[in-house]
Amino acid sequence: MAGDEIESPTYNSLTATGFLRSYAKVGYREKDNPEFRFEYLDDMIATVGRGVMGLTVQCARCHDHKFDPISQKDYYRMQASLFGYVEVDHPLAPPAEAKAWREGNARVDAAIAALRDRLREIEAPYAARILPGKYKRFPANVQEAIAIPEKKRTPGQVLLANQVIRTTRATPAEIDRICSPEDLTTRRQIQREMASLEKQRPSAPALAMGVTDGDYRFTPDGAGDEPAPGKGIKAEAIAGSFLHEGPGRYIAPPSFLLVRGDMHAKAEPMKPGFPRVVDWGGVSPELETASGKTAGRRLALAKWLTAPEHPLTARVMANRIWHHHFGRGVVASLDNFGKMGDRPSNPALLDYLAAEFQAKGWSIKAMHRLIMTSEAYQRESADESGSSVDPANRLLWRFPMRRLEAEIVRDQVLAVSGALNRTSGGPAVFPPLPEELLASSNKGIWKRQPDGPETWRRSVYVYRKRGLPFPMFETFDLPDQNIACGARNVSTVPTQALFLMNDPFLVRQSVLFANRINEAGGDAVATAFRLALAREPRAEERAAVAGLTVEALAQVVLNLNEFLYLR
Repeated sequence: MAGDEIESPTYNSLTATGFLRSYAKVGYREKDNPEFRFEYLDDMIATVGRGVMGLTVQCARCHDHKFDPISQKDYYRMQASLFGYVEVDHPLAPPAEAKAWREGNARVDAAIAALRDRLREIEAPYAARILPGKYKRFPANVQEAIAIPEKKRTPGQVLLANQVIRTTRATPAEIDRICSPEDLTTRRQIQREMASLEKQRPSAPALAMGVTDGDYRFTPDGAGDEPAPGKGIKAEAIAGSFLHEGPGRYIAPPSFLLVRGDMHAKAEPMKPGFPRVVDWGGVSPELETASGKTAGRRLALAKWLTAPEHPLTARVMANRIWHHHFGRGVVASLDNFGKMGDRPSNPALLDYLAAEFQAKGWSIKAMHRLIMTSEAYQRESADESGSSVDPANRLLWRFPMRRLEAEIVRDQVLAVSGALNRTSGGPAVFPPLPEELLASSNKGIWKRQPDGPETWRRSVYVYRKRGLPFPMFETFDLPDQNIACGARNVSTVPTQALFLMNDPFLVRQSVLFANRINEAGGDAVATAFRLALAREPRAEERAAVAGLTVEALAQVVLNLNEFLYLR
């Protein structure tokens, strides 16, 4: 949340600010579409609230929370803590090199911006002749909304007109066809100059997508970022800059309580703060930063969340780690510790885990060690002794058998077949997708990489596209990638078994597994069971697979429930 605001930022801390940038973003600039900014802020508040505090703070956007003691003012105080953010790409380079790159980029941007303005002036009359014809393909009410002067449009007409105006453009080819020879010559010259300037742009160092503080109302224009008529908030921000370079300290843009969440219904100005129900008053909501270029509001929020007195952060994280080991948290509703959430099955255990988590320096690795060396973790899944007293196993009298997550299913298949590429780091990989899927969707930058060692890396390296989930992951309950997910659903459906039997990737991996069994020599059945299930085969299992070829045996073992479940 504040990796850029700490006293000595590191490359890792700057990269970590990408946490606040990982929402499903619409590709329109916020300064020309401020309604989107409030959606992005709401997503941040929801993610921080549910993911870190276990509170549904976002429910107080339009009114006081219906169930928990969280007021609308609490929501907008928290929004003010985040409001000053802007998206930046942090250069992961020494300060002098980063400064030279920024200054060189700024010079090129300024020169290109001036040329782009000249180009727009030349093209504007031609675009004005082309666009009315393009608007005719829309319904009459849309055409009417566009024809009405901007200031006289009703709110509904504003919405209709802006949607069309923003997405309907006169293309360069269309302008070329009606452009005068003189203007065409000038346009070509300007385009050549812009291309020449682009070649002078300094090579970028490694960049990390993240955030820092600034004024979003002055976000630099990018190529093709012509603001739509009638859009924007430039009227309320005459003087300012995107990033603060001095003199003096940075001052965040003003934020307000919005009546019923309506961005056009501003009430009182809001100062940063925290939800009162869990605030003990020990942390100032705005801290000075060493650089003076940021407001210190995100730093204050981070310090408040991680203060020893904070009642929720350590509990929520310890509970989440417990959930990933046992399939169910001490509080089953991982992202809701409020009135509508589940009561903890063992409050004393949750308190102990939270205290240990803080005492061990917030080390997740230490928590893994603590949990995995516990008696509860080492119990047998086959134990039936407590079924009459606690049939749901809420008190963990046995280890809960649970299905592996989608990504781990793939990793396990690769590990057992011997094909897993254990290379660490580097770019994402693009396992092959069915051609019909690529043809029917906007595949974006999904590269066509062949199925092979290069793509057989751990699933954490598989490229993620929100609108194009990887089929194997989706089959095994990958959550919707457009929204934050507290806990995954676990289903058992026929498509999972059919996928394991028939998918080309699984078939090929079963062949590689068979080759590994053959190379080991000796008892093929025993080798298959040891590698895939970490145990010896029972007599009835030997009888069931008797007569199968090694390839068939390998495929059968990869399809066993026991292979997909942790017990």
